[in-house]
Amino acid sequence: MSQIKYKRILLKLSGEALAGDMRRGIDFEILHTVCRTIKKCVEMGVQIGITIGGGNYWRGVKDGADKMQRSHADSMGMLATAMNSIAVADALSQHGIDARVLSAVEMPKFTEYFTRDLANRYLNEGKVVIFACGTGHPYFSTDTGAVLRGVEIEADAILMAKNVDGIYSADPNIDPTAVKFDELTYDEVLSRHLKATDSTAMTLAMDNHATLICFALKDPENIIRVVCGEKIGTTVSLRNIT
Repeated sequence: MSQIKYKRILLKLSGEALAGDMRRGIDFEILHTVCRTIKKCVEMGVQIGITIGGGNYWRGVKDGADKMQRSHADSMGMLATAMNSIAVADALSQHGIDARVLSAVEMPKFTEYFTRDLANRYLNEGKVVIFACGTGHPYFSTDTGAVLRGVEIEADAILMAKNVDGIYSADPNIDPTAVKFDELTYDEVLSRHLKATDSTAMTLAMDNHATLICFALKDPENIIRVVCGEKIGTTVSLRNIT
């Protein structure tokens, strides 16, 4: 227990990362590797809430741009997150971890309806809580949903596990001179227009002094390293740590 830096976390998983090289759907080898890592964290005593993007199925406005009304496209994106949430809960149960899916949109045949008190109770009972459907409203990304849930459950840190190993000065896939940052403040991310999260998510984190840690899911063991305080990826906080 003494090695744990973050006792309660909100883990944001990229839907695209769960798809792996297939780019669509779910790569079950990756899914179960991630779940084995989550199980290790639970056994260490970490309380874990999870939000999952839906980009491996549908990316809301990005897939529906100029083809659909925005609210409808975002609704499809929320349903995609629900599918991923059910898949992760099923995989966790196969590894002996009790997981519950709480949705911001009522769908009682598939999930439980989210309330902060229910989520907190499940977390205190040692269950993994998976938050589906983002904020439950269009025009908000799953990053914003992740920060919102992280703030609501009073997470010690919000872990953004994505396809990139941190926050860069530019897109490293396009610009070979892009520089990776180890630490940033919210103001620096917003003023430089850095592609960490959308601005709404970052502003919500700033207003609530929530610590964000952005790192790559490519090696799921990074989740444990972050929980134990190892410097992985980029940490965004009220002020630079050093």
